Amino acid sequence: MKNTLRNTLIALITFTSSAYAADSGAGSGSLLLSLFIGFFALIVVFQLVPAVILFVGMAKGLVSKDSKVETSN
Repeated sequence: MKNTLRNTLIALITFTSSAYAADSGAGSGSLLLSLFIGFFALIVVFQLVPAVILFVGMAKGLVSKDSKVETSN
């Protein structure tokens, strides 16, 4: 989890800095706007991680051959 967070932050900083390096200055957003959008992008990414884990677990449960069926006596 630490590596994922570190890589995400490195990518965010790299892409933001390269966008400002190629900035012409006309009609561009501010640094605060980029941080605002990046913050919400991180929220979306961190919400997708548990969703993918849940989906994989559900798919494994559907595909598994070893199913236990309870019978009531």
